[in-house]
Order: sequence, then structure tokens, then C-alpha cells
Amino acid sequence: MGEQGGRATMRDVAAVAGVSIKTVSRVVNAEAGVADAVRERVQDAVLRLDYRHNLAASNLRRAGGRSGLIGALLQDVSNSFSAALLRSLEDAARDRGTAILSASLDEEPERERSLVHDLVTRRVDGLVLMPSTDRQDYLSSEVRAGLPVVFVDRDPVGVDADSVTIDNFEGARMGVEHLLAQGHRRIACLTDLTEIYTARNRSDGYVAAFRAHGLQPDPLLSAQGLRGPAAAEATVLRLLDLAEPPTAIFAGRNDLAQGTIRALRARGLSDSVALVGFDDFPLADLMTPALTVVRQDVARLGRITAHLVLGRIDGDSSPPQRIVVDPTLVVRGSGEIPPP
Repeated sequence: MGEQGGRATMRDVAAVAGVSIKTVSRVVNAEAGVADAVRERVQDAVLRLDYRHNLAASNLRRAGGRSGLIGALLQDVSNSFSAALLRSLEDAARDRGTAILSASLDEEPERERSLVHDLVTRRVDGLVLMPSTDRQDYLSSEVRAGLPVVFVDRDPVGVDADSVTIDNFEGARMGVEHLLAQGHRRIACLTDLTEIYTARNRSDGYVAAFRAHGLQPDPLLSAQGLRGPAAAEATVLRLLDLAEPPTAIFAGRNDLAQGTIRALRARGLSDSVALVGFDDFPLADLMTPALTVVRQDVARLGRITAHLVLGRIDGDSSPPQRIVVDPTLVVRGSGEIPPP
């Protein structure tokens, strides 16, 4: 144990292993230049003494001043999309001995700026951001100073940085086109706040699908600014009370699809009104009927994002990339219900 009877120190490990403190430092910081037999002795001493490495102190001495931390600011880590994305980032970072500091932004611009400031002052090695702000100019000085920043799900505005997004316009167009192909014309569209890049793109894709058929959607069936399943449920119940209710619904987020399912079930219309959701979620395939969705490959999205941010941390200085991943339509039953 240490001199004060507390935690073991690096000096204690060095004494037990019979090596210098510098050698212990190299081993615990995973640096090269240590023979395998010596490394094993040090690691054995670490285990015997229950030594805990002081990362904060070692970061001050580490080449480049790296912290071994990546900040990930997503919209809502309780949502299955953000949660799956975070898990994919964690898996990639773990292989590098890097930790992820994550937080939810909840579409609050000031919260985003505050959390970014906190992470930058903690000297994170890189930042993954699903922004709430309209523009991210406030990051310009950090990007110029060399902080690797990768935007995910939404493109950056006002700052030149990598981004990885889904083709939201095409995904929505694909989902609504599927409903039109079943013969539906009164198709409701539920989307999030219009200020949100993805919501605008999905709403535009909805309109584009109609126009491709020489049709115009009924504006009474378009509901924007819906912030969660309760809002979607209430909206769908209202739409079902119209003189000419929708025969099909396109839900522009997974939680809006969940609210829609509750509303249809409450009215006994689960088998009568067609539904296509954007974003998959756990148990969607076990619904009755199973939910047809426009699926984002979230694992792939996370892997690409991790590859970009880790590459930048390692010194990749190539021009920023904007990578767009194609969604897929997963046909399960709810989107194939014909109009009455």
C-alpha cells in the first residue's frame, strides 16, 4: 500500500515488480518499448496491489495531452435511435481504450452550448454532436485549434466538419410512396419541430412522393411540431375524428409511431388504418400488425462516425467528409393495409 496506508501508488507497483517508475508508467499507459516478460510482471503487481491508474495526472504527461475521452452529445439517450448509436460508438472506442462521455440535448440550443463548453474544458480528444442549434459557428475556434468534431444525423451549419447522416428525404419519400402504391391518398404525416433538419427533410419527402404522382397532400393531414408519443396519440385521435379521416399514416419518428399505434388501438383501427414509421424500435416487429418501417442502419452510422472521429484524433488531416447512408424499407404488415 502507499505511504499513508491508502491506495497503492506507482512507486509501490515499481517496488513489487522490481522495475523503475518509468517502466510502470509505460505499461499502464500502454506505451511501447517494454519487454513482454517485464510487462507481465508489472501487470501482475498492478493486480496484486489493486492499483488504480490516475488518468488525470497521466494525461498531463501524455504525448499530445490526450485525455482518452470522447464527448457524445445526442438528442435523447433514452430513445432507441440515440441509444443504439451511443452503443456503437462505445464499442469502437473501447477497442482503443477510450471512454465516452455522453449527454442528451433534448433539442435545447443553450444546453448544447453549455455541454460543449464543459466537454472542451475537460479536454476531450474529440466530439460527436447531434446538434440542436441552427448554426454551430461557436465551434469554429475549437475546430481551427484542432478539436476533431463529427456531426451525426444532422449536417453542420457555419462550421466545416465531418458529418454522417441518413438520407431523410429519400427515406420519407420511400415510405409514403409505399402507402400510395397500396392505393392510399388520404395519408397523414406526423413530424417533429420544423426547426429540426431531419423533420424538415422528412416532411419534404412526404410532399415529394405525392407530387411525383401529380397529387397534392391534404394540408389538414399534416401535423408538425410533435414532441413525443403523447402528442402523436392526441393528434391521431383528432385526425380520426375528421369528416374525411386518414386511411394511412406516415409517422416521422419512432416515438411518433408508438403514439400512433396507441391511438389506433384505442379506436380499434389497428387493422384498418395503414401505418409506416420512420426509425425502427425494439418490439416493432411484434406489434399486431407488425410495424412497417423506414429503417436506419444505426450500427453502421455509429461505426462510420467512430471511424471518422478516431481517425481525426490520430491525425487524419484530409478535407471534411459528408457521408450519407441510405435507409431501407422493412415491410412487416402495417404499411400494407389497403384503403377501405
